[in-house]
Amino acid sequence: NVVGDTHGQFHDVLRLFDAGGLPPDSNYFMLGDYVDRGKQSIEVISLLFAYKVQYPDNFFMLRGNHECASISRIYGFYDECKRRYNIKLWKTFCDAFNCLPPAALIDDRIFCMHGGPSSELNSFENIRNLARPTDVPDSGLLCDLLWADPDSWGQGWCFNDR
Repeated sequence: NVVGDTHGQFHDVLRLFDAGGLPPDSNYFMLGDYVDRGKQSIEVISLLFAYKVQYPDNFFMLRGNHECASISRIYGFYDECKRRYNIKLWKTFCDAFNCLPPAALIDDRIFCMHGGPSSELNSFENIRNLARPTDVPDSGLLCDLLWADPDSWGQGWCFNDR
């Protein structure tokens, strides 16, 4: 089961597990964007981290572009943590987000990331060599893996204004 962009929609996440089965009976590969926009980001990310800790061989999590301080500060996760608990909780989650991998291979043949490939990606060693923990820079390989969007009109690499 490959899943992306749950964005704090806890009841949708529960429905996904109802449909796909629970770990460890079913494997999950999460593509990021667990927080922001929805009203229950804390529940979503807590449940997903709990599954990751409990079932490390059946549950995999990548970093999305919302798993960073600068984005989650603006799109709701910061406000949810501050309103319901405290800012320290948000900072602790951001520290954990900075450790998540940006990309992975499924069965050594399916290349997965939240965003898209990068002109700076020459081999998988480039990804393995990315320092972690780290915040998301404004440009470069890590930024592209989390933010790049395909463009059906462009040819080659072009600037993304997001």
